[in-house]
Amino acid sequence: MIHTFIVTGMTCGHCEKAVTRALKQLDSLAEVTIDRSANKVDVQSDQARALLSQAIAEEGYVVAA
Repeated sequence: MIHTFIVTGMTCGHCEKAVTRALKQLDSLAEVTIDRSANKVDVQSDQARALLSQAIAEEGYVVAA
């Protein structure tokens, strides 16, 4: 299943790596695609949407959707 999140606060490559790392810690098989200019994070994972959102938020980013 693909989950799309609107994430604000990602300003650099380090931010992208932090979000990707957090999601992969939750699901090592997750496929993560980030479009920083659009504040969009797509995650292909079988994990619950709420858990994925929480993993991003715990890195300090605001998840709007």
